[in-house]
Amino acid sequence: MSEARAVRLLLADDHRHAREGMRTIVSALEEFVVVGEAASGEEALLMTEELAPDMILMDINMPGMGGLEAVKAIKAAFPAVKIVMVTVSDDVAHLFEALKKGAQGYLLKNLNPAAWRDYLRAVAFDEAPLNPELAMSILREFAERKSSSSAGASRDRTADDGGLTPREREILQEVARGQKNREIALSLGLSEHTVKNHLKNILQKLHLDNRVQLTRYAYERGIVEPD
Repeated sequence: MSEARAVRLLLADDHRHAREGMRTIVSALEEFVVVGEAASGEEALLMTEELAPDMILMDINMPGMGGLEAVKAIKAAFPAVKIVMVTVSDDVAHLFEALKKGAQGYLLKNLNPAAWRDYLRAVAFDEAPLNPELAMSILREFAERKSSSSAGASRDRTADDGGLTPREREILQEVARGQKNREIALSLGLSEHTVKNHLKNILQKLHLDNRVQLTRYAYERGIVEPD
């Protein structure tokens, strides 16, 4: 996504006041423009096709097609659209499920506008690291899988690196540890622009959509080992 043009936002929440609150926050950000509002998951799916937003702010709990179903449907049809879940609860189980379905991240409704601004910018330009609690959930999930698998299967996963170059593997390892682009660049002696290009290539090679899925891939294939 180019930083030269405004990021097109779709707001999806069944409560009008919640949508008004989100609109108030993002309207103050020059990098973003609100192109539509949906009151349900069904509306969000239809409006995504009609309006072609770059990003959707999606409430988890909505009547009919809820946020989790909507994420799955939208990402299946429009994989390039970034989705940020917006919720009053930091229930890791729900949020982790949304991220597994393709969402790029989440925001709590009670966060201050400055936190929203910084996070949305990071997600829009592919710089948002994993939340530590969600990273730990991924670690636990794959640590349990590894302990229940045979050594031979573990070796097979490790060998399957998706055709990544040694540098790409290094960057994938840093992403899986929750490092931001700037931190990866400093750690590996690269520019942030180079890191972004590598990340784009890694996502294309592995046919994945976001950092959460990259982290899952890294632990599942043994590219990064749980502590």
